[in-house]
Amino acid sequence: MDQIIVGLGNPGRRYENSKHNIGFITLDRIAERNGAVINKLKFKALIGEARIAGVKTLLVKPQTYMNLSGESVLAVMEYYKTPIEKLIVIYDDIDIPTGQIRIRKKGSAGTHNGMKSVIYNLQSEDFPRIRIGIGGTRDGDLINYVLGGFRKQEAGQVREAVLRAADAVECILTENIDIAMSKYNVRRGNELEKTAETGGDE
Repeated sequence: MDQIIVGLGNPGRRYENSKHNIGFITLDRIAERNGAVINKLKFKALIGEARIAGVKTLLVKPQTYMNLSGESVLAVMEYYKTPIEKLIVIYDDIDIPTGQIRIRKKGSAGTHNGMKSVIYNLQSEDFPRIRIGIGGTRDGDLINYVLGGFRKQEAGQVREAVLRAADAVECILTENIDIAMSKYNVRRGNELEKTAETGGDE
């Protein structure tokens, strides 16, 4: 497999439209755009194959629940023996405003338990990721916040972020991650980030 794209989330109808499932939602959009279906159960995940911009790609939605996502990702990576730099993980980030995305070449998991599991199981943080902002604050009940749905007034921002993330994936595959970062890492006020963002979390 030339490329592996993982969207993080929780299985089941109860969680399907939650903030924490923005990785699943984005992967479904990528699949739809490329005529793929993510419906085969393997590696403790739902998977589907797609050819994105001519690149043979595996789309992966771990079904282990968020905190054990890395078990599924490790099984996929070991089976296909795909280089770790050809893995892209898409997930939610409470520290990024709703409607914005951040692409990084590598870095820590921050406070995201799904990414902590992925990094722990792979024993590496040297792989690209796309973080999609879900806004919010660290005050109050964080678990209920991320497992809750988006407000009506956020719907447009969320759709735009998902589309931008899907576009960013195609940009990474057709050009490279540096171009994708310069094009899609946009701060408030639509000013491009000045930093190369090659590691760590904000």
